[in-house]
Formats: sequence, structure tokens, C-alpha cells
Amino acid sequence: MSYQSVFQLLSDISKKTGVSFVLIGGFAVNYYKYTRQTVDVDFLVKEQDFQKILNLLEAAGYKVDYRQEVFARFTSAESPLLMDIDFMFIDVETFDKIIKDSQKTSIADCEFRVPSLEHLIALKLHAVKYNPKFRLAKDVPDIINLIIINNLDVKNEKFKELCLKYGTKEIYQNILDSI
Repeated sequence: MSYQSVFQLLSDISKKTGVSFVLIGGFAVNYYKYTRQTVDVDFLVKEQDFQKILNLLEAAGYKVDYRQEVFARFTSAESPLLMDIDFMFIDVETFDKIIKDSQKTSIADCEFRVPSLEHLIALKLHAVKYNPKFRLAKDVPDIINLIIINNLDVKNEKFKELCLKYGTKEIYQNILDSI
């Protein structure tokens, strides 16, 4: 079956398998009123559910481009219209916390969940903390713009704790200096 968008494909896969996805990355950032371009689609998925969707992705023309323990990137060999898909694997407990506080959004007439603003920022802080070379220039500006646009108080104790738990003192200071 051919799909007009990656969102239709993932929605169909979710319905067929019962696997839930949480939309993260650029599309989730866009949900929170900070518009930026993105060249791929990013999803959280339970680590244990990934095997359930792998064959369906491959049947739709996607191939694994890169894979490691907590991440996989797929590219479409069938259609240049279908964006690349990145999956970040997380444990059941973390996934359940994120989905519990998530918001619904509709893209290409398909319903998806996006993490709460707090969880989205935590994910970005975590990405910067563990891969600063590749994530600092992309994720910190996202965080700063999300803060400004959504009027978050970066000086309150809860936000500071979030930054220190999922990021570092240096990242938190960078955020304070940029606001």
C-alpha cells in the first residue's frame, strides 16, 4: 500500500499493531508554537514494541539507515516524499509517564500524542547532556525558544530542578544567560 505521508503510514502501523508512538523532535516543537523546519520525523516508542513495527516499516519501503541500542533511523527507499523516521527507544515506565501527560495533535488527518512541554524540554536536555557535540546547537535554541514563546519562568525551582536532573549546571546557566 502506498502512503501520502509518513504520518499516515505510522498511524496505520499503530492501528494494526496496537503500538503507541509519541511524536517528538521538530514536529513536537512546532506544536508548542515554535516553528522550525525539520527534515525528519521523530518518535518515542517502547523498546519492547519496536520489533512489532519493524517488518511493517520494511514492507512500506523503509530501510534501517542507522541503529544503536536506544535509537534507529529509517529512510524510505520507495518514495522520496516519505520523510526519514527516527525512533528513540525508551523503557515502559518512562513511556507511560510521558504518554500520561501528553497532548493530542493531528497531522495529515492522523492523531498523534506529543509530550507535555516539560517532558519535551527534559528530552532535549537529556539529548544535549549525552551528546553535546551534535545536540547543543540544535536543542538548546529549541529549549530557549520554547521557554520564551510559552512564557516559562526559568528562575523557579521546578525548572531549575528539571535542568539539573536531565541536563547539567552548564546547560542551565546557558539557558539563563540566553533569556
